[in-house]
Amino acid sequence: METQYDYIVIGGGSAGCVAAARLARDSGGSVLLLEAGHSHRHLLLDMPPGIFKMINGSKFMRYHQTVPQEQLGGRVLDIPQGNVLGGGSSVNAQVYMRGRPSDYDDWDRVLGTDAGWAWKDVLPYFRRMEGNNRLSNDLHGIEGPLLVSDPKHVDDVSRWFVQSVQALGEPYNDDFNGPAQRGCGFYQFTNRNGKRSSSAYAYLGPLADCSALTVRVGAKVQKIELSDGVAIAVQYRDAAGELHRIRVGREVVVAAGALVSPQLLMLSGIGPGKHLREMGIDCHVNLAGVGENLIDHPEVPIIATANGPYGYFKQGVGWRMLRNGLQFKLFGSGPVTSAGVEAGAFVNPLEREASPTIQAFCVPIVYLDRDLKNSVEDTYGMTVTTVVVKPKSRGYVRLRSANPDDMPQVCPNMLGDDEDMQAMVAGQRFFLKAFQTGPLAARVKRIIAPAPDDLSDDALVAHCKRFVKTNYHPAGTCRMGREDDPLAVLDNKMRVLGVRNLRVCDMSAVPDINAGNTNAPAMMLGDRCADFMLDESDHSECRAFNPLQEARVAL
Repeated sequence: METQYDYIVIGGGSAGCVAAARLARDSGGSVLLLEAGHSHRHLLLDMPPGIFKMINGSKFMRYHQTVPQEQLGGRVLDIPQGNVLGGGSSVNAQVYMRGRPSDYDDWDRVLGTDAGWAWKDVLPYFRRMEGNNRLSNDLHGIEGPLLVSDPKHVDDVSRWFVQSVQALGEPYNDDFNGPAQRGCGFYQFTNRNGKRSSSAYAYLGPLADCSALTVRVGAKVQKIELSDGVAIAVQYRDAAGELHRIRVGREVVVAAGALVSPQLLMLSGIGPGKHLREMGIDCHVNLAGVGENLIDHPEVPIIATANGPYGYFKQGVGWRMLRNGLQFKLFGSGPVTSAGVEAGAFVNPLEREASPTIQAFCVPIVYLDRDLKNSVEDTYGMTVTTVVVKPKSRGYVRLRSANPDDMPQVCPNMLGDDEDMQAMVAGQRFFLKAFQTGPLAARVKRIIAPAPDDLSDDALVAHCKRFVKTNYHPAGTCRMGREDDPLAVLDNKMRVLGVRNLRVCDMSAVPDINAGNTNAPAMMLGDRCADFMLDESDHSECRAFNPLQEARVAL
């Protein structure tokens, strides 16, 4: 007998977990959630600083390698993707950021007047997901399932950074998700008391005993079957390699992320016809925009060594690790409760009163990713990464072959647009001044990247080209658009154009990237998609999750 579910959600990441949970709870139908990666239940995933143990290699990460980037002298970049239930929300640095209202008002204008994506339309979704431990007002909720908290431990380096940026004339901002984004301050995080609050814990946890929801990990989807323009089934391989075919009664939702969602559509015969035919795939729906419009936040580091034992150097190894672990176990305090990126800033170095062009993250270590390990001394120090928040550069995702096991071709084209490079260089200059100002200046031994002996425009451009990398926010590759948009893939209800019973609800759906981290917007997208589906199925009631349900950690 063939297996059938009312809804199939492909991808158990930030958006997929939310969509699956909403459908299982409110639709009255059966829901199958397919996640290619692993279970999220692991000590390193739960601990806020665990990201730094995993970022350079882990089974919980899947590493996409880009095609050689011509604008970067042929560099090949890594773009990690969560390979775990909860997706990015299970492996990220947990910064809670929504962007600014104009991001969503711009979406609404692109999609058509009153398309339902303005700030006034999405704010209720952000508020109802949020269980904030400090803020409660018309911008913040306190009863949602996603636990949002102030950092429980703040390193002195983070405080000095905030004070030094204030010394440069930037205001202190106690809420980057508040009325204004500009300024410096301390981020809020999706954790509480030293435990991560991922979409898996927050949304799937309360449904651990829900018979309407089936969750399968290690389930790699091969394709979505179409018949006469209707999504009718999903094929996936389990961890043992066995092929399964599951029929769908109502709808399929794709939430595999901005790099894999377009790949999956193309493998299913939905995408640019010429490219599909080159790959030997029958084109069922010719959508030129599938895989186009890849956007990502580029980041470039500024690194300095310290003249004293400041920051988190070696806090995760040896006797320091044992001391910190004991402090956390006995008192629930100390470095283990920190995600390691406590402070940041939003600035516009060229027009100080205009909307910020640069986001900064202060990390109280000499931060060594794969590109820096062999060129920078590992010692006491600090790193500030500068990020272009509204990049103009656009890239693409294409198939490498018709084999679902082959990673897609990815070209982010970071810093390919001259305006992005100009913004990045201006950001580097501004935060280099922060290293030489206020309390940071008294603790910096030496700036080692960029090389301080040549800070000309040409030298800073060369530094940016050498070290730019992803801020882990790929987006836009299956974007929503109007009927007259030749690169639109979805309508404003996240339905795939030309196909019935098929939607995409992750960050690939956005027309443009938001100014800031993308985890919270991805969760909002999953929630909105579920509401669209429920409305069309006459199940429009929106009941809030009970944040007191300790079952959230049971999965």
